[in-house]
Amino acid sequence: MSAHCCGHHREELDGEPLRQAAYRRILWLVLAINAAMFGVEIGAGLAAGSASLQADAVDFLGDAANYAISLFVVGMALRYRAAAALVKGATMALFGMWVLGITAWHVSNGTLPHAVTMGGIGSTALVANAASFWLLWRHRTRDANMRSAWICTRNDVLGNLAVLLAAAGVFGTGTGWPDVIVAAAMAALALQGSVTVMRQARSEFRSNTAMKPGSLPIVGLRHGGRPERRG
Repeated sequence: MSAHCCGHHREELDGEPLRQAAYRRILWLVLAINAAMFGVEIGAGLAAGSASLQADAVDFLGDAANYAISLFVVGMALRYRAAAALVKGATMALFGMWVLGITAWHVSNGTLPHAVTMGGIGSTALVANAASFWLLWRHRTRDANMRSAWICTRNDVLGNLAVLLAAAGVFGTGTGWPDVIVAAAMAALALQGSVTVMRQARSEFRSNTAMKPGSLPIVGLRHGGRPERRG
């Protein structure tokens, strides 16, 4: 996509400051949504004894931190935005591994979560993440930093749907297995998203390095015999 090969020039285009300002406003809004939902879900997850709700809560916290990083690097050079995306990819990987640990603990303790609480809070989280997903949609292809923010929200929407399925499964079976299965699936989704974000960030690093002024080819001679570079 074009943002990969010329992202370091886009800051100079007409209208780019306006697009950055709009993106900043959206990031502030989704950051507030995620921070608020972390507080709601972590309390409900602990009260309900639900691994999937706790996993979703920590995901909200990680996303809030990632949106804060995105806000910090908006408008910076491509290499800084790519570096931020690498940090966010690593954060997503840590989240996935942490959720796997929570899931193992619930399996070993045979926890039976409260299905009604899972369903109610999961529905609220789905609405919050669907709103964030819609807000970020138009910016998802611009660079790794913006794509990582969208991927976080995409994973959240899928995770919320999975929590609702887990709630139905717990209610129908009277066991905690649907809850831990969904929590494990959410961990896998986070790890997959981490790989996607970090792969694109590395690609942008390579692109930025290849297009540094010092690497431009010599195409002719100026008057006086000095080499002339294209750029």
